[in-house]
Amino acid sequence: MPRPDRPTRPSARSGVAPFHVMEVLAAAKARQRARGDALLLCTGQPATPAPRRVRAAAAAAAAEEVLGYTEAAGDPALRAAIAAWHRGRYGTAVTAGQVVVTTGVSGALILVFLAALDPGDEVVLARPGYPAYRNTLAALGAEVVELDCGPDTRHQLTAEMLAALPRPPRAVIVTSPDNPTGTIIDEAELARIARWCAAHGTLLVSDEIYHGIDYGRRCASALESSAAAVVAGGFSKYFSMTGWRLGWLILPEELVGPVTRLAANLTVCPPAVSQAAAAQALHPESLAELDGHVRRYRDNRDLLLEGLAAAGIDRVAPADGAFYLWADVSDYTDDSLVWCAELLDRTGVALAPGVDFDAVHGGGRVRLCYAGAPGDLAEACRRLSRVTGRA
Repeated sequence: MPRPDRPTRPSARSGVAPFHVMEVLAAAKARQRARGDALLLCTGQPATPAPRRVRAAAAAAAAEEVLGYTEAAGDPALRAAIAAWHRGRYGTAVTAGQVVVTTGVSGALILVFLAALDPGDEVVLARPGYPAYRNTLAALGAEVVELDCGPDTRHQLTAEMLAALPRPPRAVIVTSPDNPTGTIIDEAELARIARWCAAHGTLLVSDEIYHGIDYGRRCASALESSAAAVVAGGFSKYFSMTGWRLGWLILPEELVGPVTRLAANLTVCPPAVSQAAAAQALHPESLAELDGHVRRYRDNRDLLLEGLAAAGIDRVAPADGAFYLWADVSDYTDDSLVWCAELLDRTGVALAPGVDFDAVHGGGRVRLCYAGAPGDLAEACRRLSRVTGRA
């Protein structure tokens, strides 16, 4: 008689690819505990705390408020503040009713995928790209279509690429500034993509979590070109609040209800203490503090570009924004996963292997985060020089 399935058998949907950088991070932290010499350029988060006004507001809320459940779509005052910030920054007509506050942008994208996609729907992504998009979509039963995006398009999708598809997909995801490349999509090209999506009944999802971190090349919002686009944003990157787990969606009217119903069932509401403080991140005093971080990121970028070139790594994507460099290391390896592990073991420098972001060409690529201390970046380049034979 056959044995029945074990009740603890994992589902097929859980068999997504690993996010290898998290394994690198765990190994780097273990080295730091053991030897104290690890340099973590592998993870993408600011090295600075939340703005002062945010921290003060959180402390006051924790001391004085109940901090119970909020509305599933988020605190109305925070939704209004986000809408006003978007109108002021981009000249859009966003209303508070279009805003749903979420548990980070990761939570926001899960809600959109569930609300707008059915199993088997095709979703187009750029390659290289953030791996959680394809892995989450795969777990939800979507068909992921990755398009190779090289230096000729600044590693970004184009309307011409979409027009060449055999059929219009259900959705297209764009990210600008991009993770892992740091590139910003051309403003006119984003408008062309938005028009193409609107004309073909394709949902445009624009992940704008890195907006605010740019170095002279303007970052347009998809909502400047199409009221039918979905925008995901949040307080993690520019606002230096990664662990506060607070994001938002700006939605077309017909998706607000479905997303809110899903949010109520999946998470009840976003973190109350984070919501109580987050509006202070939009205060002019906080924005001035955050813009100071961006100036430091720009200086770090320039330092790292110079140090990498001296180490023999000089083929790098245009670093328009965010805090990443996408570097070609194919002169030294065709297996970035193994190379990053060996680099960490030999030198203590932790980088993100390119295979996380590009399963086809990522064996010869790595991602470096330059949000940390300038001295750490300079030392990382010196250690890299020893590995590449340029010391």
